[in-house]
Amino acid sequence: MRYLILVFALLLGACQTAPSIKGSPSAAPYYKVISLSGRLSVSYQQLGKAQSLQGKFTWDQTANTTSIALFTPLGQTIAQIMIEPERAMLQQTGEALRIAKDINVLTSDALGWPLPVNGLKEWLQGFYTNALGQQQVVMRDAQTGFIDSGWEVQYVLWQEDGSGYRIPKRIDLKHLSKRHGEINLKIVLDSWIPK
Repeated sequence: MRYLILVFALLLGACQTAPSIKGSPSAAPYYKVISLSGRLSVSYQQLGKAQSLQGKFTWDQTANTTSIALFTPLGQTIAQIMIEPERAMLQQTGEALRIAKDINVLTSDALGWPLPVNGLKEWLQGFYTNALGQQQVVMRDAQTGFIDSGWEVQYVLWQEDGSGYRIPKRIDLKHLSKRHGEINLKIVLDSWIPK
């Protein structure tokens, strides 16, 4: 009888330590250093007229800086953006370098629509900061959304990376602005390279 109890206990312990099922991918960890690339489309108002833009982007993030390049669908550079702890810089082809403390103000003035870089540092990886200042992971098993800093963020599609983690594939963002009306920003991630 003792032998049967011991065997049962060992089998029960083995079940509890079994690896997770491959068909149920988990959230990737948050990476402070990462390179991403993909496509985006944005619609907004400028001087009362509907505007839209489609293109590609690259995103290189370290612990202290974020470098973003925006391109037309054919690959011509629209803008290069560098964000450092105390300043943001934006360079458009054929124009003078612009420098400001607030990246939202800088992109709004230069591009005609605000790019929420501070939020995207987390949102692109499937994370957000809650009202208590705690980083939270977005649920990875369905369409999920939240509101952060006035932006409505909706995860439309997920994908698996090569390590079995579930990472964002398509994110839709919406923001209401007095200056730009309703801003709709759709992002599709094609490349995800943690470093």
